Amino acid sequence: MGRLFVVNLEGKVYSCKHCKTHLALCEDIVSKVSFHCRHGKAYLFSKVVNVATGEKEDRLMMTGLHTVADIFCVGCGSIVGWKYEMAHEKSQKYKEGKSVLERFKVSGPDGSNYWISHGRHVGGSDADDV
Repeated sequence: MGRLFVVNLEGKVYSCKHCKTHLALCEDIVSKVSFHCRHGKAYLFSKVVNVATGEKEDRLMMTGLHTVADIFCVGCGSIVGWKYEMAHEKSQKYKEGKSVLERFKVSGPDGSNYWISHGRHVGGSDADDV
């Protein structure tokens, strides 16, 4: 079995709620509105780290049909959100290659157990909606 290398981010960091693995920087948020999941709000990020990507599948979402893949924290294996592989609607193409982190599954910058602003952590899990 190989070694697991985890990227430690510096600055305002979103991290896995379960294992505190860093997942994304606040500055990489593309949208804090209009993204929802079954647990509530979610955020769209231009870049995430320390995630593994699952199988691609077509999902009918509120904004149309998208090809997406679930993303998992490499630290603990929790599903933290999904990645947009392909948007079938022309107006949704901006989402391609970007990832959504579910607020319910991450620690973030709002001070209510969603935010980590310093320190380095190994792990990573759920995402947050901005």
